[in-house]
Amino acid sequence: MTSTAEHPARPSGSTGPSGPSSQARDVALDLGAFVTASPSSYHAVAEAARRLEAGGFRSLLETEDWTAEDVAGERYVIRDGSIIAWSAPEGSDSRSAWRIVGSHTDSPALKLKPTPRYGGGEGVAQVGVEVYGGPLLNSWLDRELRLAGRLTLWDGTTVLTSTGPLLRIPQLAVHLDRAVNKEGLVLDPQRHLQPVLGLEGQAGQAGQGGQGGLDVMAILAAEAGVDAEDVAGFDVVTVDAQAPALFGAHEEFLASARLDNLTSVHAEVEALLSVADGPREEGDPIALLVANDHEEVGSASRSGAAGPFLEDVLVRMHAALGGDDASRRRAFASSLVVSADAGHAVHPNYPERHDPVTRPRLGEGPMLKINAQQRYATDAVGIAAFVAACDDAGVPHQHFVSNNAMPCGSTIGPITATRLGITTVDVGITLLSMHSAREMCAVEDPLLLQKACAAFLRG
Repeated sequence: MTSTAEHPARPSGSTGPSGPSSQARDVALDLGAFVTASPSSYHAVAEAARRLEAGGFRSLLETEDWTAEDVAGERYVIRDGSIIAWSAPEGSDSRSAWRIVGSHTDSPALKLKPTPRYGGGEGVAQVGVEVYGGPLLNSWLDRELRLAGRLTLWDGTTVLTSTGPLLRIPQLAVHLDRAVNKEGLVLDPQRHLQPVLGLEGQAGQAGQGGQGGLDVMAILAAEAGVDAEDVAGFDVVTVDAQAPALFGAHEEFLASARLDNLTSVHAEVEALLSVADGPREEGDPIALLVANDHEEVGSASRSGAAGPFLEDVLVRMHAALGGDDASRRRAFASSLVVSADAGHAVHPNYPERHDPVTRPRLGEGPMLKINAQQRYATDAVGIAAFVAACDDAGVPHQHFVSNNAMPCGSTIGPITATRLGITTVDVGITLLSMHSAREMCAVEDPLLLQKACAAFLRG
């Protein structure tokens, strides 16, 4: 993601006539690079691991024994599309508490079906997809799409794959749907969302199938450098092919796919790196990040927040540091979790959809997400901890609460709090167009979240 505009530096958190601060702009551009490198949850984990390793973190395997030496210092563990990483200060033991920042790696999408060959009528080859999560379906129309994810081979090896612009879901022309602008667009997920791949019967094209049509699996395998016959299974999603970009009168906005929730993953990775690179003292909490997969579909998987991944790692870490069940429970009781997930800014065209008093806005810092029905885990104790971190970092904060007449979403926060019994607070930056194929945020906000997370992890 490139831009030729130059802006003078200004205090972080302020947006004036000259546009965002140069530091915020740099962070937003780096977030764009992170998103581009992370077209699927598996790629997001790989990119996070790459950045962590460049910062001195070392990989651990769940299949190996862990000793005190193994869990000391900077480490990370991967399970499918999820990653946990931590920085343990010297002298960490069974009395050490954790400061945890959590997020999720997945985003709403259209997922490739097990038998991807679809249709083929009217001279056009298509691929079959199903809806993953709760996307704004109309936002996927008339947009060039990539495919990205993982392929598992018959020998058990897993490889990542990612294509260039490959697919498109063409919308029906207004001439053939005269009522669309008056009565609204209604999409049948089965009939209207199957992307076109190419022209049937085209000779000489890469990935041509044996029945005269294009074989998307051959294309995916070729991108991964493997033979299609060796692929036993796959988890592949559609991805907006357009690159992230700054826009606005002073380039004060960032438009990108998957800001929900790669804004939080990126902020937490960079925050953990800054904590690990800074001074640590004996007795400081263990700074840890967890980025779970499958939040958009309920988190109920082995790598989702409702699964055992985080608990498994914390239990094994604590045991390696010489603890038992009783001391682990004491450590949990003195630990804290920040669940960072994007939230809704007040929409200028739909102001009535928001609470009339609490009005979170773009560019005004992370918001504390609060819900009386515990759709968010935030309580008074968590609020105090996060506000203290914001104050320490010099970061403004705001609040979010739903309009009482509107249903409220949820996050990994309540799930994590329920599973572990650790005090948890839900936060996140503000977005517009959430769950669109292309979302937007203020350029200042990713930096502010990153600073707040770093201050929180330092304890």
